[in-house]
Amino acid sequence: MNYLIAGTGGVGGSIAAFLALAGKDVSCIARGEHLAAIQRDGLRLHSDLKGEHTLRIPACTAEAYTGKADVIFVCVKGYSIDASIAGLIQRAARPGTVVIPILNVYGTGPRIQRLVPGVTVLDGCIYIVGFVSGKGEVTQMGRIFRLVYGAHRGTEISRQTLQAVRDDLEESGIKAEISDDIDRDTFVKWSFISAMAVTGAYYDVPMGEVQQPGPVRDTFTALSRESAELGRRMGIAVPDDLVDYNLRVMDKLDPHSTASMQKDLARGHESEVQGLLFDLIDAAEAHGVDIPTYHRVAQKFRQRNSTFSV
Repeated sequence: MNYLIAGTGGVGGSIAAFLALAGKDVSCIARGEHLAAIQRDGLRLHSDLKGEHTLRIPACTAEAYTGKADVIFVCVKGYSIDASIAGLIQRAARPGTVVIPILNVYGTGPRIQRLVPGVTVLDGCIYIVGFVSGKGEVTQMGRIFRLVYGAHRGTEISRQTLQAVRDDLEESGIKAEISDDIDRDTFVKWSFISAMAVTGAYYDVPMGEVQQPGPVRDTFTALSRESAELGRRMGIAVPDDLVDYNLRVMDKLDPHSTASMQKDLARGHESEVQGLLFDLIDAAEAHGVDIPTYHRVAQKFRQRNSTFSV
């Protein structure tokens, strides 16, 4: 199979690099100076799992891509899901093409499916610390690189196709899991990344501070507890030990790492604060869930940007 990675940031760039290192057929969509550097010098990977590599991977803008792909990983930020991504998918898809969104926000698969009704869109989530560390350069930190994907109810796809993707990912050094309940698994990821990103950005600290007993970790725990209750109210089969699960994942992260939302806010860039914080608050209010910790920390971000509304 051949792969198209739409969005060559820390997540997409790491997926592309790992696939390429295993000899898989992969192309990338990027833009600006990042794209220019990849085209000129190759994609540079700094990885705790794979070491140092420079990879010659075909890369272009979404508008310039004219090929067809068997598997399209959508790895852009939630606020970038728009007509241009839909247009790319429609041009790149052929009969049997599978789209796997790998985003931090919840509900991405159904959202993209509405934009491209004739294409098979799954859903997915990823556990990785990955970021753009320079133009044409991505860094993967720590020992966690886990990708979970699957079909929503009513989406028809063969088990053989799901397994073929899993085999390619596993051969590339990415732990891959086919989900039997992708709605549950993407919510679990949303719960974790929301608590992680919000806590890190609220206190402006790396994950090592969240791993230590004290008020920072207590905030992370409280946010996880509140999102778990939201999931139950939404009718999602949230694991009983979701809070403990979030803490276990947190404690495996590189202590120097930070969430991409935190990095973007610190640099004054557009961030996923809407999808990771305010969308969760909206959902909680719609389902009558009390989330005092989320409301408390949200005050800091409302003051930063008055365009956010809850």
